[in-house]
Amino acid sequence: MHGIQMQRGISYWEGRAPMAGAFEIVRESGNSFRFRLTGSDGSIVAVSPEFPNIKAVVAGINAVRENAATGFIVDRTSSPGHST
Repeated sequence: MHGIQMQRGISYWEGRAPMAGAFEIVRESGNSFRFRLTGSDGSIVAVSPEFPNIKAVVAGINAVRENAATGFIVDRTSSPGHST
C-alpha cells in the first residue's frame, strides 16, 4: 500500500520512519484559506491567518518551512520592571 498509513496514531509514509507534522490547507468562509500545522499525533501545533487564495497560502507554508529551521527563539515573557 502506498501513501500514508496510521499505526497507533502515528503517521508513516510507505512504511518508513514516523512522519513529522503536516501542513493542512483548509477553506474558510467565503473564498479564503488558512493552514494548520499538525503534529505526528494529529494535534494542532499552529494555525495561520487567513489567505485570499491557494497560491498565497502555499507561499505562507513555504515561508514557515524556510524560516522555522533557522529562526531564533526570542523570549518575550518578561518585560522591563518585572522580575522572573
